[in-house]
Amino acid sequence: MEIIAKYTDERVLPLQNKSVIKRDAARAIALDGDEILLMYTARYDDYSLPGGGMDAGETPEQAMIRELQEETGARQIRDITPFGCFEEHRPWYRDGADVMHMLSYCFYCRVDRDLGTPTFEHYEINNGMRPVWVSLNHAIAHNKAVMANSAKAGQSLIRETMLLEMIASQRLEQRHATA
Repeated sequence: MEIIAKYTDERVLPLQNKSVIKRDAARAIALDGDEILLMYTARYDDYSLPGGGMDAGETPEQAMIRELQEETGARQIRDITPFGCFEEHRPWYRDGADVMHMLSYCFYCRVDRDLGTPTFEHYEINNGMRPVWVSLNHAIAHNKAVMANSAKAGQSLIRETMLLEMIASQRLEQRHATA
């Protein structure tokens, strides 16, 4: 899958002589009109794409489907197409590493608007995560306000906001192309 964007947190520069842990993740982009299915996290007051780490032996598409079902209770996941891969380097404070190098494989898909019951992990429950259908533009504006005004913003918020902006930009281009 093509790398569509890269982000390196300045706190990890220079990357030479740093202990790096590599993580692969998959994320879902489920749209319905002008709304997108996102995860709202009360602890950080932000929106993010449903998704998470890939398990051993999983393809990115399999991981996206599993994570989307677990986090949102999504049903009838279909019309899966690649969006692109987001590459990032950011601080990491666990597993004896200084830097996390993450590749997030992102896919467009369609799901039924009526969601089933999510199966959250313990930390997701503690962070107050819940799936929501929300206006794409509202989510972008909200995340930007959180980044500008909150010391509690999560490290993944830059990636999530960049991806949401790229999705909005691509949708705008598609609308102009068909107009």
